[in-house]
Amino acid sequence: MPVKYWKGGRTEVNDFIKDFKLPLAERMRPKSLEDIVGQEHILGSGSLLPRMLKNGRVFSVIFWGPPGSGKTTLARLIGEYTDFPFRSFSAVTSGLKDLREIIEEAKESKKELKKPTLLFVDEIHRFNKAQQDAFLPHVENGLIILVGATTQNPSFEVISPLLSRVRIMILKPLGKEELKILLFRALKDRDHGLGMLEIQLTSEATEFLADSAQGDARVLLNNLDAAVSYAMDLQGDNKVLLDLEILEKSLSRKALPYDKDGEEHYNLISAFHKSLRGSDAQASIYWLYRMMMAGEDPLFIGRRMIRFATEDVGLADPNAIQVALAAFESWQKVGPPEAELALAYAAVYLASAPKSNSLYLAEKAVKQEIMDSGAQPVPLHIRNAPTELMKKQGYSRGYLYPHNFPGGWVPQEYLPGELKNRVFYRPTSRGYEQEIQKRSLARKKEKIH
Repeated sequence: MPVKYWKGGRTEVNDFIKDFKLPLAERMRPKSLEDIVGQEHILGSGSLLPRMLKNGRVFSVIFWGPPGSGKTTLARLIGEYTDFPFRSFSAVTSGLKDLREIIEEAKESKKELKKPTLLFVDEIHRFNKAQQDAFLPHVENGLIILVGATTQNPSFEVISPLLSRVRIMILKPLGKEELKILLFRALKDRDHGLGMLEIQLTSEATEFLADSAQGDARVLLNNLDAAVSYAMDLQGDNKVLLDLEILEKSLSRKALPYDKDGEEHYNLISAFHKSLRGSDAQASIYWLYRMMMAGEDPLFIGRRMIRFATEDVGLADPNAIQVALAAFESWQKVGPPEAELALAYAAVYLASAPKSNSLYLAEKAVKQEIMDSGAQPVPLHIRNAPTELMKKQGYSRGYLYPHNFPGGWVPQEYLPGELKNRVFYRPTSRGYEQEIQKRSLARKKEKIH
């Protein structure tokens, strides 16, 4: 059943809409720390930041996190919780000239109020390293308290001297349930949200809005705002029905059937994995984007590609695991939309790579052997002998140090006696494994002779 919200008269609703010219995401911006949803790791009970703010103290900090995670909100709240002069500017639209003006104002303010100026710099990573130098002396001498926000890893984008003078606080994308809390809050809030309307929201529409936001609160509320405006124009009265059809039309985006805990979740990841295994790059990126556009966790896809790189490509292409790991790390550090292409990059690479499941078969074989034969003793000649007693017992006796022989290799047995000459890993003749196979055969012949 659709969830229903407060009914308002048509005239009252018209006045309500006319007065609300700011975007819904801006109107619903939290007014206190208690209003913030998520980020418990830095805002939970007893955490440093809320404790300092409630005591009226603050420190220079850079908030690092994906879009819509609350960086700007936290910066503004720091200004609200302190009585310091507050200035803000964006590194996208402002430059050193603007900064110099703010510094001069901060100096005058310091003389008059005996307080530092709280300076919020949005997109601080967009300042080049020479420009960032301009902050240093003023942060150092306490003229300004710097609050930065960035979607990029500060370790790469912010100069070391500045990093050493600020704290880095990492914000996470909002979870699906956290997004739903914000969604229902906006629907109920009569002062700043959409509570003056009668809105019916279907459960399918709720899931779609939460999934399509991909952890971004701003996207969630902007999408809701657009859908409500479209529905009101279409339906012509104060009763607003938000279902999948309305959302698809208002957002120009198809709602793809997907249940992260149901059959479709497993069907799609299976199709993706089998397309990679079948070396079909076209199908691989199709299923990849089917999952991402339906709201699948990209890190789940990344983990599956890491597994695929070892299970289905293996040593046929030793670079495969590095490509998969780089894609996973790209999503962690950069996020959407830029890192989507990194996942596609990895998918096409893995699909195009030579395939071998030899490593996977070796894993199964060696695990089974250990289960069957138990804990076989380590041969004496490859045991460590740190004491005289161990040496007398034969530990390490007869061990041949490979680097003392031509080619850095010498025929020598390393498996337990009961498993002598047992083969677990059988390289194929595909890709780099062809080279491994040649070396293995050559050493086997030397062992025999």
